[in-house]
Amino acid sequence: MPNQKRRKDVRNIAIVAHVDHGKTTLVDALLKYTGAHKFEEGETTIMDSNPLEKERGITIFSKNASFNYKGVQCNVVDTPGHADFGSEVERILEMVDGVLLLVDAVDGPMPQTKFVLKKSLELHLKPILVINKIDRPNCQPDKVADMTFDLFCELNATDDQLDFPIVYASGRNGHATLDLDEPSADIKPLLDTILHRVLPPVADPALPFQMLVTMIDHNSYFGRIAIGRIFHGAVRVDDPVALVRRDGTTMTAKVTKIMKYKGLTPVDVNEAMAGDIVMITGIEGASIGETLASVENPKALPAVKIDEPTISMNFSHNRSPLAGKDGGVFLTSRHIREYLEHEAMVNVGIKVEEVDKGERFKVSGRGELHLEVLIETMRRKGYEIEVSRPQVILKKIGDQVLEPVEVVVIEVDSEYQGAVMQALGERKAQMKDLKNTSTNTVRMEFNITSRALIGFRSELLLMTRGSGIMCQNFLECQPYKGDMPTRRKGVLISNSNGKTVSFALDNLQERGELFVKPGEVVYEGMVIGICSRGGDIVVNPQKEKKQSNVRSVTSDTAINLIPPRKVTLEFALVFIADDELVEVTPLNIRIRKTVMKEIDRTRIGRQSRFESLKGD
Repeated sequence: MPNQKRRKDVRNIAIVAHVDHGKTTLVDALLKYTGAHKFEEGETTIMDSNPLEKERGITIFSKNASFNYKGVQCNVVDTPGHADFGSEVERILEMVDGVLLLVDAVDGPMPQTKFVLKKSLELHLKPILVINKIDRPNCQPDKVADMTFDLFCELNATDDQLDFPIVYASGRNGHATLDLDEPSADIKPLLDTILHRVLPPVADPALPFQMLVTMIDHNSYFGRIAIGRIFHGAVRVDDPVALVRRDGTTMTAKVTKIMKYKGLTPVDVNEAMAGDIVMITGIEGASIGETLASVENPKALPAVKIDEPTISMNFSHNRSPLAGKDGGVFLTSRHIREYLEHEAMVNVGIKVEEVDKGERFKVSGRGELHLEVLIETMRRKGYEIEVSRPQVILKKIGDQVLEPVEVVVIEVDSEYQGAVMQALGERKAQMKDLKNTSTNTVRMEFNITSRALIGFRSELLLMTRGSGIMCQNFLECQPYKGDMPTRRKGVLISNSNGKTVSFALDNLQERGELFVKPGEVVYEGMVIGICSRGGDIVVNPQKEKKQSNVRSVTSDTAINLIPPRKVTLEFALVFIADDELVEVTPLNIRIRKTVMKEIDRTRIGRQSRFESLKGD
């Protein structure tokens, strides 16, 4: 509207893209060029500060930063590119006035590109297309630009949104250009485009104060920290404010601290006004999606709409015989409840429900990786937990049962195309597209249920010898597809407590693949390997060679053990069956039966068979 007041000295932008298309590297280039951060020799990807992010090479948590260019403060938010962390993207887009849509110059638009672009267009944001990694061999920036334009049209972009500028960049080398025939030595063309094409935020300090809380942090000294954008008015330290909750109720609190980002560091300020992205303390009851408003006029802003979780797992405290002996500090249900409640508060993609009077917790998230990161974080903080097999969340509408369906894109060498298509065909996938890429690989697109995808990523890596690439994104809920293939092989189960013996393992390795090495502590009901046959086998990994006075030809034969398979969290979560659990401790990942004693498992099995026969 022409009569809206705007702050010309501020720009709020988010960087969105598919995973591994270079968002974080580009943010680092912007901070380096503008002097917002002094890089030390060899320092890279400063935005990915979390240890898990550094190890996996992906962005998991949204992060704020700012830099100053030509007298304008640019607040930039780096968002995750993996679909499992889509809730981070959804709420961050509420804070900004423009987005940089990054697309790889070789890969082109991918499933998560479509997801983040759709969210941006729905919020009436005008993206700037950044075709990144133009320094890669076999890049095709012009073709990628056309493909992205087609994607805009497919998502019903308006005429204004279709008039997007295109910047060609290499975040790793720190340069950008508006014309491929006129290369640039720095990132300046992208910065100029941001100033000219991203709208300044609407800011009228005369209106009553309103701020949408889009992120929550916690500090042991300051307490809860509400992070968000001020949409109207201004706020000062010691001002009373009203917290307007989702249900319409209000509570009054006092602002004790206001911080803005300078580079990557929050700095204290006495006042903030409309258009600023700030951190405010003193609002202990604040939650994501709620509004901070003036006491005189406590009106709520539209709440953030978040997509529902698709995968759930059961968490409980570790009840194995080795509980408390594996480096754990937090061992009780109370500790787990406190952590999960805090996580649900700061991460809107997580939902927590108590089961069995607080002994277990049903934790729902956006995907396997989403929950896997949560478990790994708890493990590193000293929690000992046991978790169940991931299950998809079904919806019932009338008499119809619906389940989540995802779009999955797989890129493999042509020699593996047949094997991948056969494996997905068994999982009832529907092929939507197949094409050859400029790098001589085959890219296939399928629609497949989330249920069928559980565990397929590791299978794909084995099938393609580590070269296969897979990415997925939620599509919609469709009618239940029926039974899916389950684990075909059984497991080897320990029948006693104690340490494993080389002689016993030497005999057992003929029956399958082992998870344990000699001298490792095991217990009754613990899964120690994969059985080469279909059913489960109870074995004794502590059986020693009997001593006798009789000499034999094989008495001095050396024992040659095959190195055991390392049980990782990712492998364990997709490997376990419905009657098994993953024991997670700071030092080890183990798999065990839910019912540890063999006699109890036999009794339960007989009872269930009797009930099934009785039902027939």
